[in-house]
Amino acid sequence: MDEGARKVLDATIAVGRLYHRITAEQRAPMPDGPVLFVANHGFGGVFDLNVLAFASAYDQLDDPRDVAVLTHQIAWTLGVGPLLERLGSVPANHGSGLRALRSGKHALVFPGGDIDGFKSWTDRNKVLFVGRTGFARLAMDADVPIVPVVTAGAGESLLVLGAGRRLARLARLDRLLRVKTFALTVSLPWGINAGLVGLLPYLPLPTKLTTTILPPMRHEPGESVADYAERVHSAMAVELTALTAERLPVIG
Repeated sequence: MDEGARKVLDATIAVGRLYHRITAEQRAPMPDGPVLFVANHGFGGVFDLNVLAFASAYDQLDDPRDVAVLTHQIAWTLGVGPLLERLGSVPANHGSGLRALRSGKHALVFPGGDIDGFKSWTDRNKVLFVGRTGFARLAMDADVPIVPVVTAGAGESLLVLGAGRRLARLARLDRLLRVKTFALTVSLPWGINAGLVGLLPYLPLPTKLTTTILPPMRHEPGESVADYAERVHSAMAVELTALTAERLPVIG
């Protein structure tokens, strides 16, 4: 990351810690080598607050390694990909993740994609990976542990009335933009909006963001890709349930 991008990120983290009262807990020491961070979405894609929460938590680890952020292709479709590359983003595919990990960097992936990123208000405290297992295969192929990162609160930064999966299918957005949702939201300054909020910046409510960095999880001998992925998903779901059990929306 170049010096200019580092300054922008540091300033953004500082503002986020104040406005969103970001806190983070690390449950176990980091391994010596590179890891695959696996995180849940809060709301949105390019502008998901969980990315900010991760950056704040990682900053507290004082780890010198760069993190390659596996990012949906829509960032480049919208023209912000080159900007995000300065902050460590790479296209979210197996090859780019494997290259990053084998070069000694950490990698960060949000396996749920837009299904997890644009979930409705009623699903805001769920981890929706919808059966995706590619992250587990990536960790196995790179021979690195998975470090799950769970954040609560970002889904309360606006009101998501519905994920809009049917609308996305009707509009054939999967073919056009590789997205399966067309969320109906209420936010500032857009008011009631379909589809754009989360892809474009919005003014989030000052919701409290709480992050847990769980202990590393390694592939066990004889364990299938699907079972490894489900074990990670289950651990993250349990933690998100615990983080939100007594939570008041926005207040935390």
